[in-house]
Amino acid sequence: MEGVIEKARVLVEALPYIKSFYGKTVVVKYGGSAMSGSLQGDSLLQDIVLMRFVGMKPVVVHGGGPEITATMKRLGKQAQFVDGLRVTDQETVEVAEMVLAGKINRAIVAAINAMGGRAVGLSGKDGNLLRARRRLHQGPAGPVDLGFVGDVEEVNPEVIHTLSEAGYIPVISPIGFDAAGATYNINADSVAGELAAALGAHKLVLLTDVEGIYRDPRDRRSLISALPLGEVQSLIHSGALEGGMIPKVMACVRALESGVAQSHILDGRQPHALLLEIFTQQGIGTMVVPNSAGGVGA
Repeated sequence: MEGVIEKARVLVEALPYIKSFYGKTVVVKYGGSAMSGSLQGDSLLQDIVLMRFVGMKPVVVHGGGPEITATMKRLGKQAQFVDGLRVTDQETVEVAEMVLAGKINRAIVAAINAMGGRAVGLSGKDGNLLRARRRLHQGPAGPVDLGFVGDVEEVNPEVIHTLSEAGYIPVISPIGFDAAGATYNINADSVAGELAAALGAHKLVLLTDVEGIYRDPRDRRSLISALPLGEVQSLIHSGALEGGMIPKVMACVRALESGVAQSHILDGRQPHALLLEIFTQQGIGTMVVPNSAGGVGA
């Protein structure tokens, strides 16, 4: 009986959060270690299905860099990187689209539907969702041509609104296109931030494979629970933020500056990390927050 009572206590604790988030859009970037292994029974996808059933409007953006690299290797093509960014020629972008939109997206959609949700898979080409432009990367020795690596130029969220209002969970692969119809691979964290901004989302959640942001990456005790916008650039300059964590933090900055109320970087290895963050008093990971004085962008 005590176990049943404890379950009731958990539901009561979640009630005000369910009420607060009812009808709100939450953009979730799902990838990295969160996608390792079988997706069937994945606790984070279960969280997303539950979010939909209690009246929230989750929108999922996924990555897939390791799978792209593995597929290229099987095809006999060596991946090349500059400053951690994938050099993407025509053949590579075709592989990226095949893996992201044709394989990973389908697998996530199938897993959500098997759990009782109603997911619909999209790429940025569907409904003119993601218009892209070629990224101009400045390396230490000058400009570097990364090929078909893009940045989001424009978001047309109409198809997402239509699906969400009809009770579906949109699952989006980070493939965009330009005015000439050329295909671009876009960083999934950046896509999530831009989508959150365009949708007027209440919350942006980026799942990663570490606990959050550390003030000193060598010291796991230096986890930052709340990072003000004003401290982001200093952490980048100090080297505390580097590599793949930078686009995550900048996605949070973009979202907050566009009016998104909350942005979080969570450890996707933590079972039910989304439920813990959204429906309990136990905050986890790092929340990027507006500056204490003057609001966002002050």
